[in-house]
Amino acid sequence: MYDIYKRFEERYGFLKKMGIKFEGIQMIDPIKKKQAIVLTRPFLFDCRLLPKKYDGIEIKIRIQGGLPEEFKVTSPNDHSFAPEKFENYVTNHIDELRTHFEKPEATREELLDMLAFGNFEEHKRNFQNMLKEKQRQARLLQRKTSVK
Repeated sequence: MYDIYKRFEERYGFLKKMGIKFEGIQMIDPIKKKQAIVLTRPFLFDCRLLPKKYDGIEIKIRIQGGLPEEFKVTSPNDHSFAPEKFENYVTNHIDELRTHFEKPEATREELLDMLAFGNFEEHKRNFQNMLKEKQRQARLLQRKTSVK
């Protein structure tokens, strides 16, 4: 496992210049004995540069520091990383983002991919699926409590 981590660090070490911190390998599911390579990144980072897995080991990424105002949670049913928050942020800061990433020609879609974990459309689908699952769980719980 350590060898895989070392190879990963050698392969992606150039990202340290962009604010990535290598945290090491950590246990993320002790029951299944599942481990992941854990990284920390700044919010403004091109997530397309990071793989989802490396040699079969999942990559977990944490964001260091605070989130922009657009990502603040405003109600109990609100979510920090809701797709519309990314869309609002990119719309409100498109020129700043192009400057930050040194890509003056970057499209709105490219910027969304950079910020939204590498693939905005995939993030949107995953988010919708998560909401559907939460709703399904809430309906099941409601049925259980109404039967009693």
